[in-house]
Amino acid sequence: MGTRPRLLAISDLHVSSQENWQFVVEARPTTDEDWLLLAGGVSERAEDIELVLRTLSQRFAKVVWVPGNHELRTVDDDSLRLRGEARYRHLVEMCRSMGVVTPEDPYPVWQGPGGPLVVAPLFLLYDYTYRPEGTATKAQALQRAYEAGVVCADEFRLFPDPYPDRESWCRARVAETERRLTALDPALSTVLVSHWPLLREPTRVLWYRELALWCGTELTADWHRRFRAAAVVYGHLHIPRTTFHDGVRFEEVSVGHPREWRRRRHPQGALRDVLPARTLAPGAPLL
Repeated sequence: MGTRPRLLAISDLHVSSQENWQFVVEARPTTDEDWLLLAGGVSERAEDIELVLRTLSQRFAKVVWVPGNHELRTVDDDSLRLRGEARYRHLVEMCRSMGVVTPEDPYPVWQGPGGPLVVAPLFLLYDYTYRPEGTATKAQALQRAYEAGVVCADEFRLFPDPYPDRESWCRARVAETERRLTALDPALSTVLVSHWPLLREPTRVLWYRELALWCGTELTADWHRRFRAAAVVYGHLHIPRTTFHDGVRFEEVSVGHPREWRRRRHPQGALRDVLPARTLAPGAPLL
């Protein structure tokens, strides 16, 4: 094994595609102290989610998980019939039984290279504020999406129970998460981990711009600055890349569907090093 512990990240494994199981098989630490940040998108089936998390939690020193939209969907071929908040809480308890950190647990502190850093797993959802140009309301934006034939399956499978709609659930999650982040020690920087991007900017490269509706909320646009992020990890877009916003490193770490990763591959590897060694030279700033 290597000598430098690493903070690694991956998302959107989508193991319902048999080919994608190879990424679970190949996901290995390089030291006994490596952590893995799993930024959602594992599967729609609870049995798959449990198997993936159990497998990875047995390999890495710590696994940190956040749900994506696929974990939150209720589908016909899943034995878990719970919906909305009840489904999410069931998955949280599943994770806890394996020692996997969730957004409901105390935020762990990374003490490896680049640390100490508070690793904050965030469950935030979306509220339809990433609207297509020329639309001013959710209704107008959804109409545009339906007319374009670009509608996320969440509209039919991701239930917000007991909230009246997904945006209400999102705003409740944002308020509670903001409270917890505000209470953190201001002397510590953070690594923010979310399935959905915290900024709208990354969605502007989507081929179908209407899909941005299901990709986040404007309420978190300044969180990377407010909460002293050394790095932000996200997925969902299936466009793995590194970008910088206000000097903060943003890592989109998704695997995506076979048709996507076969086309582009993963030149940096499917497991992304969130704090690469080149940013950790002695005496140098982290970013």
